[in-house]
Amino acid sequence: MDTGFRVTGRNAASLFALTIHRGDGMVLLGMDWKDGRPPVDFVGFAIQYREPGTDFFKNVRNRIGFPGQPVPDDGIRTTEAPIQKFRWVHFPFNADLPGKFAYRVTPMFMDAAGALRKGEAQEAELALMRETIPGKLNVAFTRGFVSSQAFVRNFSAGGPIITLVPPVGDEGLEFLPTHADAERALAWMGFEARAETLSLLDKAREAGAEVRVIAYDLNLPEVVERLEALGPKLRIIIDDSARTDGHGRPDSPETKAAQRLIASAGAANVKRQHMANLQHQKSIAVRGGGIETVLYGSTNLSWRGLYVQSNNSLAVHGTKALDDYLAAFESYFTARRAADFRGSASSAGWIDLGLDGIDAKVAFSPHSEENGLLDEIGADIDTAQSSVFFSLAFLGQMTKGAIGPALGRALERPAVHVMGIADAEVRAGNLGLTVLTPDKRRRVVRSAALTGNVPPPFLTEPSGLSGVDGNQRGTRMHHKFLVIDFDKPTARVYLGSYNFSIPADDENGENLVVIHDRTVATSYMIEALRMYDHYVFRVASGGGEGAARPLELKRPPQPGGKPWFERDWTDPIRARDRELFARAE
Repeated sequence: MDTGFRVTGRNAASLFALTIHRGDGMVLLGMDWKDGRPPVDFVGFAIQYREPGTDFFKNVRNRIGFPGQPVPDDGIRTTEAPIQKFRWVHFPFNADLPGKFAYRVTPMFMDAAGALRKGEAQEAELALMRETIPGKLNVAFTRGFVSSQAFVRNFSAGGPIITLVPPVGDEGLEFLPTHADAERALAWMGFEARAETLSLLDKAREAGAEVRVIAYDLNLPEVVERLEALGPKLRIIIDDSARTDGHGRPDSPETKAAQRLIASAGAANVKRQHMANLQHQKSIAVRGGGIETVLYGSTNLSWRGLYVQSNNSLAVHGTKALDDYLAAFESYFTARRAADFRGSASSAGWIDLGLDGIDAKVAFSPHSEENGLLDEIGADIDTAQSSVFFSLAFLGQMTKGAIGPALGRALERPAVHVMGIADAEVRAGNLGLTVLTPDKRRRVVRSAALTGNVPPPFLTEPSGLSGVDGNQRGTRMHHKFLVIDFDKPTARVYLGSYNFSIPADDENGENLVVIHDRTVATSYMIEALRMYDHYVFRVASGGGEGAARPLELKRPPQPGGKPWFERDWTDPIRARDRELFARAE
C-alpha cells in the first residue's frame, strides 16, 4: 500500500508486518510480529536500503554490538548486529537524492552457538526528498546536532566545530568558516531548511521579485548578502528588543545587518520593531517572476538557526497565502506599538491559506485577549484520539498557559500516546530539556548531557557552542510544533515561530500555522520521534555525567530467562508504541 505518506511490506510469507512512514529526508520504519510473540531466538532486525539509481543495498549500521563483538568507528552492519527495536528512524546521508529509496528489513535469529540466520524479509520503496505536497507546500528540516554521531564520523577530521560556526554570535557577520570541508558540512547541517531558504532568495533575485522579510535573529552572511543583492525590492522588519539576545544593541549583528540593508534597500524599506516584547517571526515572502511563496517556521536566519539547532521551515505556495501575509506585513510595518497590530484584521484569528484540497490556516500575533488562540489549542489537545507528539521550545513559558496542563491531561488517557521534548530551565540561566514519556514521567536532560560524553562505543560529540547568537543557554532544540492523531483522517499539526505561550499569543510578533493533512502530520511526527529517541537515549545512558557503562545487544536468553523484547509485549505502553507505528490505518 502506498498512500502518499506511508508504504507497507507485502511479503505474506514474512513473520512480521512492516510500515514505512514517509518523512522529509527521513523515514520511520515500524515493525510488529503478525501473530503472537516472536520466538526467543529472535535477536532483532537487519535494515538495508538502496539509494535511487543504484542496484545494490547499503547496510544501516548499529553502534551497539553483542557482548565481545568489536565495534568499528563506523558501526557494525545490522546483518551482524541487528536493531533491537520495533521502530527505527532512518536519516540517510544522501537523503537529497531524487527518486525512490528501497528498504529491506529482515528478522534475524541466533542459535545456541551464536550463529545468526535470516528470516523472510519485507521490502518497500518510497521517495525521501521531494516537495511534500507538490505545488502547494513543502516541509523542510535542519539536521541539528541530534544527528551528531553522523557529523563526527563524516566531518570531524576537517576541523573542530568552531571552524564551521562562530563560537560567539556577535561575530556572525564577520565569521568565515575555515573547516577543510566547510561547504559540504554546512549543506549537510542546514539540510533542506537551508536549501529552501537560500534557493527562494536566489530565485527572487533572478526574477526581480518583491521580497518581504521579518527576522528575529539575523547574523548569517550568506543570507544578509542575498538580501543586499535585492536592492529596493526588499522590505524588511528586524527585531530590536533589548531582552534575551539584545538585538537592539548598537553593536548587535541585527543592528549591523540593518545598517547594511539600509544602504542597499533604502531607509524607508528597513524597520526595527519588537511589538510589546519581541518581533519573533522568521518569515520570508516572495512575489514576482512566477513566484508566490511564503516561508514560515521556527528557523532563524542565523548560524544557530540553520546549523546548530533542530528547526523546521514550511514553504507555502499560492496567491491567497501570499496576499494575506503581505497584508499582515504591512500591518506590522506601519504599527507604532503592539496595540496597533492587535487592532488590524490580520490579528483577528485564523486566516485560510487558500490551498486547494487542504485545510490549512495561519494566524498572526500579537492577538487581543478575545482573539487569543492558546486556549483553543489546549482544547484541541483534549480531543486527541490516538496520539500527541511534540517538540516545543520554552516549556517554562508554556506551563503558564493552556498547553502544559493539556499535555498532562492527555497523559492520563490510556488510549492516547503522548511523547515529546521541551526546553526546561534547570538552573538560573541554564537550559536543559524535559523529555515527556508515555508512562507519565518527566525526565530532565541537563545541558551538560546534551553534548560531550556518551557511553561506549558511541563517539564524543561536538560541544562549546552555547554562545552562538549571544545566547548563553545553549538551546539546541528550537522547534515549535505539535502533532495530533497523525494516524487518523483528522491528523493535524500546529507549527510556526509561535512558542505556545502567553507572550507568543498576546505580546510578540509571531506566525502560527495549523494544517489538517496526514502527509504533513506524518513528516512532523517522524521529526518529533527522532528528537525524542535521541534524548531518551541521553537520559538512559547518563551522557555527560562521567563514565558510562558500555551498551550491548542481548543474546537469546537461557532457559527461563527473558528475551530482549519481553517488555514490548508485557508493558502496555510499549505494546501500544509497537502497534501504533507498525499497524497504522
